[in-house]
Amino acid sequence: MHVLRKGIKDLDAKLSLAYFKPSSGLNPEHLKLYACNRLVIVRQLKYSLKNENSIDMVIFLNGIPIITMELKNSLTGQFDEDAIRQYREDRDPNEPLIKFKRCLVHFAVGNEKVYMTTRLEGPGTRFLPFNKETENPVNPEGHKTAYLWEEILKPNNLMLLLQNYLHVQKVTEKYYEPQTKTVKEKEWEVLVFPRYHQLDVVKDALNYARANGAGHNYLVQHSAGSGKSNSIAWLAHQLASLYQKETDKERLFDSIIVITDRRILDRQLQNTIKQFEQVVGVVNPIDFNSAQLREALELGKDIIITTIQKFSVIAKTMTDLKGKRFAVIVDEAHSSQSGESSKHLKQVLNVSLEEAEEADKDDFDLEDEILQEIGFRGKQNHISYFAFTATPKNKTLELFGKKNPDPLSEKKFIAHHVYSMRQAIEEKFILDVLENYTTYKRFFKLVQTAPDDKEYERNKALKLLMKYVDIHPHEISIKSGIMLEHFLNRTYNAIQGRGRAMVVTRSRLHAVKYMLMFRKLMKEKGLGIKPLVAFSGTVRDPDCGIEYTENSINQLPLKVAITDAFKTPEYRILIVANKFQTGFDEPFLHTMYVDKKLSGVHAVQTLSRLNRTMKGKESTMILDFVNKTEDIQQSFQDYYQTTFLEEETDPNKLHNLSEELFGFEVFTKSDVEEFAAVFFDQKIPNEKLQPILDKVVNTFRYIVDEIKREDFRSMLQSYIRLYSYISQIINWADTDLEKLYVFARNLNRKLPRKVSKLPYEVQDSIDLDSFRIQKTFTDIKIELEKKDGATKPITSSVSQFTEEEKDLLSNIIKTLNDTYGANLSEDDKLDVERLRQKVYANDELKAAMNPKNSKENIKLKFDKAIDDMLMDFVEKKLDLYKKLKDPKINKIFKDIWFEAYFEEIKKVG
Repeated sequence: MHVLRKGIKDLDAKLSLAYFKPSSGLNPEHLKLYACNRLVIVRQLKYSLKNENSIDMVIFLNGIPIITMELKNSLTGQFDEDAIRQYREDRDPNEPLIKFKRCLVHFAVGNEKVYMTTRLEGPGTRFLPFNKETENPVNPEGHKTAYLWEEILKPNNLMLLLQNYLHVQKVTEKYYEPQTKTVKEKEWEVLVFPRYHQLDVVKDALNYARANGAGHNYLVQHSAGSGKSNSIAWLAHQLASLYQKETDKERLFDSIIVITDRRILDRQLQNTIKQFEQVVGVVNPIDFNSAQLREALELGKDIIITTIQKFSVIAKTMTDLKGKRFAVIVDEAHSSQSGESSKHLKQVLNVSLEEAEEADKDDFDLEDEILQEIGFRGKQNHISYFAFTATPKNKTLELFGKKNPDPLSEKKFIAHHVYSMRQAIEEKFILDVLENYTTYKRFFKLVQTAPDDKEYERNKALKLLMKYVDIHPHEISIKSGIMLEHFLNRTYNAIQGRGRAMVVTRSRLHAVKYMLMFRKLMKEKGLGIKPLVAFSGTVRDPDCGIEYTENSINQLPLKVAITDAFKTPEYRILIVANKFQTGFDEPFLHTMYVDKKLSGVHAVQTLSRLNRTMKGKESTMILDFVNKTEDIQQSFQDYYQTTFLEEETDPNKLHNLSEELFGFEVFTKSDVEEFAAVFFDQKIPNEKLQPILDKVVNTFRYIVDEIKREDFRSMLQSYIRLYSYISQIINWADTDLEKLYVFARNLNRKLPRKVSKLPYEVQDSIDLDSFRIQKTFTDIKIELEKKDGATKPITSSVSQFTEEEKDLLSNIIKTLNDTYGANLSEDDKLDVERLRQKVYANDELKAAMNPKNSKENIKLKFDKAIDDMLMDFVEKKLDLYKKLKDPKINKIFKDIWFEAYFEEIKKVG
């Protein structure tokens, strides 16, 4: 490859051995030389002086062999497996022709499938699929594999492959060395030849950019295991030298910006792109300050790699540089491992559990950050976005995806290119993490210890009582014991005795509690292993007042990273709170213990930490103490194949929201006009905006009805969100809506916050009387259907504020005890759980969960579905039927089940 690209020298003579096609047609002399290349085929090539073996077909470029192929015909009883066996067993990899880095790729070709390798290593040779799908589609014109010679081996395409794709890549990996008891790093070379979908996505994206020019977006839905880093590198380099027409004198894009979401620039992605560089200075990693970034954009540096944290600077600079054109490649593949996004920078958690959990919510998302920043600036006709994601959301599909021209199709928007999770699993690039899934259900009883039976806001008190149980030492102890026993029996000896496990917790405080409990249990059992915990910032334990940091609690030697320690035999269990839930690739990770509510994208990203393959790793395991299998199934089903958006956002919803906002009479159209006159006039100082907003805030304060006040706030925020989103899709000619948007955005910041104090004292008035955990499913396989997944459209729905219902603490405790099985027999509990699962799986009920239906109407249908199913108990379980039809019990479990179900539906929507 080196001599083909660079030529050779002999004394004072320089010989060029191949000529590659120039990026533009402005150099006719170069085009003439390119036309002189000669590609020829030799059949049955005898390649050895040691024997008479021959290879079915070898392709030469200007006399130099570059590709070998073994061809098999299934009609004569020979298949691609026979070609693979032939390469492994009958071809000596030390022969000069087929030695590593000589012939560049070896194809095993059958009528149905194609496999390829760039390194023959005898029986250990690894062949990769080079297919359109797991099973190639039927070709009405002939062989299923005809695309190999009709597309890939066409002279122009093959020369493009040699010029821009093939590359010797240096790969590094950390490993544990028993002799020195240290983590070391090994490096080896890999000759990279693209898989079919990688070639296809780059070709398709380039053709799309040529056809449409700047200002148009392109969405790639590629699963883990697709080789996204290489795809991004190839695309970035070819976009940097792309001309829309061969006669153009200027490139289509002045700069290519690659965005990753790590606070420290993603070294793997940076190095991958850098290694494809053939001319020094093309790639510019921006690790430092914003001024350096602005300068690189202004100078039109070819490829700029930077982080999401600098995207606001990028977006502003690109918006200002109207005379230049930019392509932005967004890499979602490496989500933040730190848990320290812009929304997670608080270093010290407050003492309450509520605040601990709120601070640790999974509210950071690269796609959301990018979309929000783009929304501030509206649609930009000189900027194209190329977004890579395995789990596209509704906003991402509509903004970056491809609109279906068929108005009757339910698939309104889809990605331009898809390599699905299903295909990655079937081609064995990732493991199926849903293969062995075990779930648990807990039962407990609370008792009231305070003599006074006070009234509390019912839902808030229920929430706090549940959190009291969640963090109770008895619950942590029982769950830790189950996890540790499972680890010792099932995980410890997995992957030739090197299996690791991860415990996923709901907050940093939970992570600390689990860490201390695991350490205690391991010491009591005399085990030779220790746990690790990963979280950001400082956590204060409210029970003892001790503050913990990651370093202080892990007690690792100075400068030893958690990821390195986790590779050593001493540390086998990693406890996490957000950190390492995404973007963490550890092939020894075999088992996950889940004690956190997961759904949608977060469920897929978290559980997928287990999917990395390696020699000796055949399967994974998950023990889930919180989630239901049907919810996990739905989360993965949405992203198993192509994900589509089933309805387009209606821009006219903004007009409706606008009229309703003015209907509250908190502000007038004159207020909006006055604000806009100051806001858009650069000569008027910003402080002149304050009195306009202050007057409106005073009007808001005088609204006596709290429900009306909060409904106004909710509608104002809905308008801001919807306008910000729609402005990315279309260019508004309606200046009134833009004026209202800037007014609403600034007013929302000035409105007094609603303070909702939780009644923490209820936790001092109760005690945990009994607690136990029961296994509900053991090592089941969660099956996914071979069908595409739908996402719901963006809605303009407004959250309705309602007064909180109050109740006595004794009644609230009874609610929980009745719901969590304190007064039911073991058989009854199982029957109730089956009833709940049956209700949640009801298709008619799912159809009723339409955003257009009010919550009250949905609740009526939900209750009716339960009542209909309860009739099954009349003949078989009359006593249980009577218990569940008791008016108080009936209302309790219906309300709790509905709220949980409704919340899940909203998340999915």
